[in-house]
Amino acid sequence: MRMSRAEFMKWPNKVITLMGMSGVGKTTLASMLPNDTWFHYSADYRIGTRYLREPILDNIKRQAMEQPFLRDLVLSDSLSFRTNITFHHLKPIATFLGKIGDPARGGISQEEFIRRQRLHRQAEINAVRDVAAFIDKARNLYGRTHFLNDTGGSVCELGDAEIWDELAAHSLIVYLRADKDMEEMLIQRAKADPKPLYYDEEFLAASLATYLAEQGLASTDEMEPDDFVQWVFPRLIAHRRPLYERIAEKYGYTVDARLVQDVRSEQDVLELIGAALEE
Repeated sequence: MRMSRAEFMKWPNKVITLMGMSGVGKTTLASMLPNDTWFHYSADYRIGTRYLREPILDNIKRQAMEQPFLRDLVLSDSLSFRTNITFHHLKPIATFLGKIGDPARGGISQEEFIRRQRLHRQAEINAVRDVAAFIDKARNLYGRTHFLNDTGGSVCELGDAEIWDELAAHSLIVYLRADKDMEEMLIQRAKADPKPLYYDEEFLAASLATYLAEQGLASTDEMEPDDFVQWVFPRLIAHRRPLYERIAEKYGYTVDARLVQDVRSEQDVLELIGAALEE
């Protein structure tokens, strides 16, 4: 969706899609928008509570059944399981994705890792396709005037023109672009606390081949899971950057993510986006 700054400011029912790497400020901007007038749609929340709910619970049960005491309780239906996924607490999704590598060091096999990655990809596609229906629901069921679509960091990997055509038809797409310093901060954060991630399958295959060759390893079962995440993260940023830029160039607008730190209110959010439209 294209519009001028004046058109955006006067838009009576604003619909904004935010995209960018995890950690650049999408959720920070969302927190500045009042809940009584804005509907906050989180793709990650939708993925965890709708499309990956059963696989996530199955994974928890599988872990529980490795303990003899809990195994008997699970098999006799003496236990029930639920996840407490919120917009700010998405750890069950991360634990489901897991990290590829040596099972003895907390990793999972390449075959199982790819299976989970494919489930996540389809779940993210479904969550993005749900946006239009939730825009209508936000207005007509929940009575919210405006709508914010907070996408996951891997949304740029979907590579489906129909999805982006639909998002652009319903919303103003805004890319929060990290500069080199912010990218380095994200890299250092990933090194200090390596987290499970989604990877495009071709990117993953090429990265694994390079990593195994560099480390002199015969298979992913010999890999240290955290070490691979730390090694691959800078490459993931470099891989995703042009994907985001192409989407923003074709469908939307770009905002310097560093400016998010100066935002204190809803009006600041609107002014930040309005300035990008003006440029």
